[in-house]
Amino acid sequence: MNPTLNLNIAGVQQNFGTTGLRQAMMSIALFENIRKHIYEDCGIYFQDNKKYFLESRFQRRMNFLNIKSFEEYFYLLKSATNGKSEKKNFYEAITINETFFFRNQPQLDALASPMLPEIIQKKLALGKNKIRIWSAASSSGEEAYSVAMIFNDLIKPRYPNFDLEVFGTDINSAVVETANTGIYRDYSIRNAPPYYLKKYFKPSNTGSYEVVPEIKKMASFKVTNLYDDNSMKQMFNFDVIFCANVLIYFDQASKIKVVNNLYNALNKDGYLFIGYSETLHGISKAFKLISFPNTVGYKKE
Repeated sequence: MNPTLNLNIAGVQQNFGTTGLRQAMMSIALFENIRKHIYEDCGIYFQDNKKYFLESRFQRRMNFLNIKSFEEYFYLLKSATNGKSEKKNFYEAITINETFFFRNQPQLDALASPMLPEIIQKKLALGKNKIRIWSAASSSGEEAYSVAMIFNDLIKPRYPNFDLEVFGTDINSAVVETANTGIYRDYSIRNAPPYYLKKYFKPSNTGSYEVVPEIKKMASFKVTNLYDDNSMKQMFNFDVIFCANVLIYFDQASKIKVVNNLYNALNKDGYLFIGYSETLHGISKAFKLISFPNTVGYKKE
């Protein structure tokens, strides 16, 4: 039996065994420096058990760029000249974007009634005629377009003089590009009710489905870092914010900062929706918990 030889060169561990060269392993010290850099940049905190995940994502970009060491790639990521363009590729590699149309039906039901009629009545009293909704972790746009479809189908006929603006943001530029095209495959539309699928999607001969222009024009998308103060100053005056399955990536301090930013972006009496597995307990006392059938929301009073 051939023994396994472990090498640690310049902080990069490599395992050689009977099967030959295996994937490189970053040192603990380098992992901690990388984790700190990501945390300071976007607030995402990778626990110790995510070291292998970061290694594998780094390795993907290193292989593509023909970079031989983790240190070299980390230096590139931090560099002032090339790091900015590579950063978007890096965040595409480390973020998970699992979504589809009408994914969280109880939240959409609560939005349609009683939430939007309540907000509209208050706006009418102030002489206003526009609703602003933000999908704060929109991924490839399915949630934002679902909201637009719900509004167009259930709210617009009752309040024809009211308009909707839906904004979708994500830190991953690749999924934002997909959202702007409004073109999806079977996986994304698998949960769409047949009525909505027929009314609001245009199928193609290649098996894709494109959101109809009537809905597409109601939504806009851009890359935004929820942890970045300058970016968040541009997000304000929203009536409803959806921010599901984002807080799970942050530590306590980052959660408090992000939730405070979302609070500031909401109008008075506006609502915040987060993921089923998430809670604001211990994070913010500024919201009032509101119960709806099969879901809850948080209201800014």
